[in-house]
Amino acid sequence: MRLFKLFLIVIGILTAVQSFAQSSAELKRRRDKLNDELEELNREYQKTANSKKVSIKQLNILKAQINLREDKINTINAEVRNLDSQISENTRTVHSLQDQLDQLRKDYAGMVLFAYHNKSAYNKLMFIFAAKDFNQAYKRLKYLQQFASYRQRQAEYIQGTQKDLNVKINVLDRTKKEKSTLLADQRKEKENLGREKDNQAKIVSKLTKEQGYIKKQQSVKRTQITKITRQIASAIKREIEEARRKAEAEARAAAERARIAAEKAAAAGTPATATAPKPTKTITKSSSNSEVLNATPEAAKLSSDFLGNRGSLPWPVANGNITQGFGIYYIDGIKTENTGIDIRTNDGAAVRAIFNGEVSNVANVSGTYLVIIRHGEYFTAYSNLRSVSVSKGQKVSTKQVIGSVGADASTGETEVHFDLYKGQNPVNPKLWLAPD
Repeated sequence: MRLFKLFLIVIGILTAVQSFAQSSAELKRRRDKLNDELEELNREYQKTANSKKVSIKQLNILKAQINLREDKINTINAEVRNLDSQISENTRTVHSLQDQLDQLRKDYAGMVLFAYHNKSAYNKLMFIFAAKDFNQAYKRLKYLQQFASYRQRQAEYIQGTQKDLNVKINVLDRTKKEKSTLLADQRKEKENLGREKDNQAKIVSKLTKEQGYIKKQQSVKRTQITKITRQIASAIKREIEEARRKAEAEARAAAERARIAAEKAAAAGTPATATAPKPTKTITKSSSNSEVLNATPEAAKLSSDFLGNRGSLPWPVANGNITQGFGIYYIDGIKTENTGIDIRTNDGAAVRAIFNGEVSNVANVSGTYLVIIRHGEYFTAYSNLRSVSVSKGQKVSTKQVIGSVGADASTGETEVHFDLYKGQNPVNPKLWLAPD
C-alpha cells in the first residue's frame, strides 16, 4: 500500500513538472522576445536622444518602451505565480516523502529490533523446532526467509525514498533561487519603467513649449492619414462598382441566352428545360455590397477562406510592434481616428501580403506608395511604402513581398500603416492577425 502511495506521488510530481515546464517555457519565450524588442527600442531612443531637439518620435518610442516594459512586468508576475505554485507543490511533495520516509524507518526499526532478539542461529532453530508439527515448522522457516527478504526490500525503499527526497529538495531550492532572480529582474524593470515615465513627462513638457512644431507634425500626420483613408475608400468603391457592373452584365447576357434558347425550343416544338445555364447569383441594383463582391464562386470561396483564417493571418512585416492601434484617440485634445494599425519595423523591411488575393490598386500618396489587395469581399491596404514590387491586377499569394517600408514623413519613424476592410467598412486588423 505504501508503494502504491509512493507511486501516485511520483506520478503527480512528473505531471506537475511537465505542466510547469510547458507553461514556464512559454512565459520565458515571451519574456525573451520582450527583451529583444526593448533593446531595439532602446537603441532607437538613444539615436533620437542625441538630437538636441525633442520630437514626437522620441515620445512615441518612449510610449512603446513603457508598453513593452509593463507587458514584461506582467509576464514576470505570471512567471512568479507559476513558480509559487511549483514551490507549493514541491513543498507538499517533500513533506509527503518525509512522512513516507519516517514511517519506513519506523517499520524498519521494528524489524531490526525483532532481528536483534533472534539474531543467533540457535534462536532461529529453536523458533522452528518449537512448532507443533512439521507443517507449522515449514511455515516458520518460510516466514524467516520472507522476513529477511522483506527487510532487504524495506532498506532499498528507504534508500530510494531518501534519494527522491533529496532530488525534490534540490528542485525546490533551484525554484526558490529562480523566483528570487525573477523578483530582482522585476524590481529592475519597475525602476526602468519609473525612469521612462519621468522621461516621457519631460519630453511632453518640452513638446508643450514647442506647440507650433508639435502641431505642425500632427497636422502632417493627420493629412497623410486622411489622404490614405480617402484613397482606400475610393479604390474600394470603384472595385464594388466594377464588380456590380460585371455581375449585372452577366445577368443580362444569361437572360438573353435563355430567351434565345426558349425561342429556338418553341420553333422546334420541344420543351426549353435547362437549355441555358443561369448565373449563380442574380445581381440587381438593390443587391448588397457583400452579394456583389461574392457574386462569383471564386470570390465567394476566397472570402470564406479569408474569414476562416481570422486570428491566424500572418503580419504584413516579419518583425515589428504596434505603435498606434485601431480606433479613435486624442493627442493634445485633438481627435484622430485610425482606420487601421501602425506597425514599427526595421528600416527597409519587406512588406508582405497577408493572404491570397489580387492587387486592386497601387497609388502614390504624398511621396509614398499605397497597395490595396482584394480577397473576395475583404480588402487589405498597405501604406507608407518606399517601393512596390506588384502592379494592379496581379495575383499575389500569402506572405508574398509586395514592397518595402518607408520612413514616416511627420515623425521619421520606420513604420507601415495597415488597414483591413470588409466591403467599405474598416475592421480592427489586430483581431485578424496571429498573436504576436
